Amino acid sequence: MNLLDRLDRKFGRYAIPNLTIYLIAGQSFFYVMYLTGKLDRAATYLSAERVLSGEWWCLFTLPFDPPRSGLLVTLFAWYFFYMLGSTLEAHWGSFRYNVYLLLGCLLTVAGSFLVPWAPISNGFLAGSVFLAFATLFPDYQILLFFVLPVRMKWLALVTWLGYAYLFFFGGWAVRVTALAAIANYLIFFARDIVVNIRYGQRQFTKSATRFSRRDSGPAHRCTVCGITDLSHPDMDFRYCPQCSGQRGYCKDHIFRHEHIK
Repeated sequence: MNLLDRLDRKFGRYAIPNLTIYLIAGQSFFYVMYLTGKLDRAATYLSAERVLSGEWWCLFTLPFDPPRSGLLVTLFAWYFFYMLGSTLEAHWGSFRYNVYLLLGCLLTVAGSFLVPWAPISNGFLAGSVFLAFATLFPDYQILLFFVLPVRMKWLALVTWLGYAYLFFFGGWAVRVTALAAIANYLIFFARDIVVNIRYGQRQFTKSATRFSRRDSGPAHRCTVCGITDLSHPDMDFRYCPQCSGQRGYCKDHIFRHEHIK
């Protein structure tokens, strides 16, 4: 049992169910306040300078910072975030999903103190939710622009390339917030990534061994039926001690053959 499972058993009852809905509701409230002019758009931005100057409440408004886009794009962003977040919560459970978002917020807040002058949004935090979904459901398909079917794993690849571009060519604020989101993702998925890498290495080694065997011929051949370890890679081959020379047989003929003297 890993650490998260132990924490879930001890503190899981305090998890907030349907957290995605509450986040979207909070963002909707601030978005309406911006549209009506009752609140400045910078009000929910996080910056270490604001926190140090006494505006500590922006630490808590960070998750409710709405998209800075038109209404149609914002509605689509909320729909997409709801789909991703609710699916992750159903897959992980409320506690693990709560921890994932909370950890992302804490890392973003910590990163903001490395660039205290810069305003920080939660855009990359939402990006980490997308990357988590794409990792767990890589073959899930959506209609891009409501027309083009695309699998999540390809969108995730584009996202990673975008993060790499921003890291090398973006400002320090963008680099810090992107790294915070990536760190949040890696903390949760580092073990799965290592397992997949090791599995890929084993598969590559098996493939390389098979190709090298094809070049040099089969290592094992059944004397009776003629099948080889290349034509039947899952077959077990044995050698009969009563036959002269190195006489190999498949498992179907090792006990049913005439001994060769």
